[in-house]
Amino acid sequence: MPKRSSNETILKQTRDLQLVRFLYCDLGGIIRGKATHVDHLAARMTGGIGLVKGMIAMTSLDFLAPGASFGPVGEVRLIPDVSTFTRLPYAPRSAQMICDMLELNGDAWALDPRSFLKRMIARAAEHGMFIDAAFENEFYLLRKTETGMQRDVESLDSSLCFSGIGMDSAERVMQDIIAALTAQNLIVEQYMPELGPGQQELSIRHANALRAADNQITYRQTIRAVAAQHDLVASFAPKPFADQAGNGAHIHWSAWNKSHTKNLFADARDANGLSELAYHFIGGVLKHLSALIAITTPTANSFRRLQPHFWSSAYTAWGLENREAAVRVPTRYRGQEVESTNLELKASDPSNNPYLALGALLAAGLDGVENKIQPGASTDIDPGNWSDDERAARGIQRYPETLSAALNELEKDAVLCDALGAPLVQEYLVVKRAEAEHFEGKGDGYELTQYRFKF
Repeated sequence: MPKRSSNETILKQTRDLQLVRFLYCDLGGIIRGKATHVDHLAARMTGGIGLVKGMIAMTSLDFLAPGASFGPVGEVRLIPDVSTFTRLPYAPRSAQMICDMLELNGDAWALDPRSFLKRMIARAAEHGMFIDAAFENEFYLLRKTETGMQRDVESLDSSLCFSGIGMDSAERVMQDIIAALTAQNLIVEQYMPELGPGQQELSIRHANALRAADNQITYRQTIRAVAAQHDLVASFAPKPFADQAGNGAHIHWSAWNKSHTKNLFADARDANGLSELAYHFIGGVLKHLSALIAITTPTANSFRRLQPHFWSSAYTAWGLENREAAVRVPTRYRGQEVESTNLELKASDPSNNPYLALGALLAAGLDGVENKIQPGASTDIDPGNWSDDERAARGIQRYPETLSAALNELEKDAVLCDALGAPLVQEYLVVKRAEAEHFEGKGDGYELTQYRFKF
């Protein structure tokens, strides 16, 4: 009965609409979907929309990965989560809902990323942990250019990082972006012009883990659409330009009790304000980080960003307010010490599938909790300033330096592979290896241009 009531409420909101988009995010990190006319929405909310199984194995370059398990045969249903319904302020006659992929018998499809995150949320709940999270994104606003038949972009006028000049130059488009996000119940917290020319950072408020991943889908869709209305291209590529700052999508997360009255990562008795649970969670993330980045930073372009001294992290270290650490412990706010205690994964960017990224992060952290893995001493300098021997003495390792190397680490990581399940991890490896192989021998310019437009 409650679901029927929700459906009826949604139908009342669609009388002046024509289309409702049923969205999902594939293994290549691309947001895709189908749309139904509102005349058929009532039936589609229950029965879904059919999707050929092979679509899950499309790469971000829009070809079916060689060796994929599925092609033109077989179908799943896109079943919308009605709680994600939102009208699209940038497309006034359209709305969207975010979908689960279900088998024809109603079971969750083993390759559905959103269902994977739900499993990891349930695992955390078995430990009494209810996860809040947020993706903290950076992106570029770029001007379109055309030279003959060539389509490209150029940077906006260079502005100083965090400067008022930068705020003024992007004022109109950023105000429209914020209004569009707010209209869809995404709460904007902070905005700043970032280091790169035309680069922006706009953070939204945390939510429960599933909604946080859903919000990332809405965030990316909205910013690209509103930018286009200003004749701009919004690029979430990890490294749109080889010589400019990269785009992160840092994941912030915390753990709470079921009533959401106690932050389980906070402990006032600890010098750093962290509980044993938080330390174990960090320990698990660091243990699996070399494999985890195959999911949280999942493109060939991502590894241009993960370089020493770039403030994006390059080593398996953690630290208090250390922006070169893989896991940063942010300073807590005075008077809100408990409420503001959280952890931040720096090794994450907007090219990831947010359901896979957040789910894999939880799987790694839960291994730390279950096995009481200690993270070692915090790092209070840029770990790249230590010698190899000094880092080795502290148990700090350099990340894999290519997507292919990270995928090899993922394939060897039994904890992450077990959490994902064999069908999902095998298909993910096929898709991402196809992407990595596609760029071999094609030169830097080709890769940069492809990703600049894909994300």
